Amino acid sequence: MSPTHEYWFPAKRYGWGWGFPVRWQGWATLIAYVLLLGVVVLRFQPAHHPFTFALLVSLLSLAFVAVCWLKGEPPRWRWGKD
Repeated sequence: MSPTHEYWFPAKRYGWGWGFPVRWQGWATLIAYVLLLGVVVLRFQPAHHPFTFALLVSLLSLAFVAVCWLKGEPPRWRWGKD
């Protein structure tokens, strides 16, 4: 199996970053991220707990980007096909 098939998140064709997951592990990570964001929104509403809400959303997002960085294609600016 080639190393490109082991990536959970492929690089976007245009721009910088990652696209939708291509492996089940990536989908599980994305679903967990969205569900945890939902829990944060329901439990720590921004109007009542603005600092806690911002902190938790930031931490979840940083964790998700870290997983994408470690398990995705190396990010770089892309302009379509190489």
